[in-house]
Amino acid sequence: MRLKHDIDLGYCTNIHRGETWDETFSGLCLYTDEVRKQVAGDQPYGIGLRLGAAAASELAESKEERDRFRKWLLDTNSYVFTVNGFPYGTFHGSRVKEQVYAPDWTSEARLAYTNQLFDLITDFAPAGSPASVSTLPGSFKEFIKADTAKEQKSAIFKHLRSCSDHIERLRDRSGRDIHLGLEPEPLGLFETSAESVSFFEELVSGVGAAEEARILRNIGINYDTCHLAIEYEEPEVAIRNLREAGIRISKIHLSSALRLVPTPEAVEELAAFGDDVYLHQVVISKAGKITHRIKDLPEALKWFESNSEERGDEWRVHFHIPIHVQPGGHFKDTRSHIDGILKLLGEEPGWCQHFEMETYTWEVMPKELRSGDVVSQLVNEYEWCLAAFRKNGLA
Repeated sequence: MRLKHDIDLGYCTNIHRGETWDETFSGLCLYTDEVRKQVAGDQPYGIGLRLGAAAASELAESKEERDRFRKWLLDTNSYVFTVNGFPYGTFHGSRVKEQVYAPDWTSEARLAYTNQLFDLITDFAPAGSPASVSTLPGSFKEFIKADTAKEQKSAIFKHLRSCSDHIERLRDRSGRDIHLGLEPEPLGLFETSAESVSFFEELVSGVGAAEEARILRNIGINYDTCHLAIEYEEPEVAIRNLREAGIRISKIHLSSALRLVPTPEAVEELAAFGDDVYLHQVVISKAGKITHRIKDLPEALKWFESNSEERGDEWRVHFHIPIHVQPGGHFKDTRSHIDGILKLLGEEPGWCQHFEMETYTWEVMPKELRSGDVVSQLVNEYEWCLAAFRKNGLA
């Protein structure tokens, strides 16, 4: 939905299953439209669409399906303003883990898929309005091998620059502001604001002033409040680091992570958040400094058992929990990071227009954190978010 200062707010439909276009469209009809009816009333309703590679290809190849989707958007008073292009393949129901990063930006397949998403959103988004696509942070650190790192990073930069060229052509043709957001994530190729700045410095290195300006207009950061909070970053510092480096904030994901003091009792309860589908990276700090980054929750639990003295004094866990819920018990959340971001935007509106709630972990979440069915959860998240936007003069 459209808020003050031309802000668009939606939820990411990656919470619903859907790899084919038929499955994706069914989820929109069954869940998204029901959420719309409860939160938007007669207002135009903004959708944060997740399109995997299979669905995007099917939609691109069928004019009939594109026409059907346009009619549905018109009939439901809805519009698409952003697409989540991070997960390329299957995202629910089977092992995803580190394969969510594959194919990464070393691959022509990732470039072709992302360009296709831009073609589609340029076709569907309201005429003249901004449109964004979010994607992974280049690669996963583990995928970059010491003996081929230079070549892999060179391929990533080449493909991102090519994507920028594609965006520029669409920008010229459509007259709209179109942009890609790379999403820092724990153990991604870049995961902190400082690493993001370094990555962008390499991306524009040697391209010339005019080309640098085009790349920085077309490509920015998809800032996930869960991910940066897991890295123990403060909103004002992280946003300042990015903006002072000339990096646009393409989109903000509103999401919350788990945090806990690692007592034996708390870690025992934490095991309930483990699953065989997603990575749940754990970042450990002691006395305010990060001491360990562990790839997944089962590994962190084993590490805890084998380390009786170096367990840290706080753990932050990459598990997206509903932003309207405080987990309770031994757990706290990182929702204050969202408050900090919206406070900054309220003080200086305009540096980001696209906001997307992203709690994709519905199916693997402990039942006590679910508020009824998935529609009820999403409605509750909207209510919390809208109140937070209003508090900061943004709605």
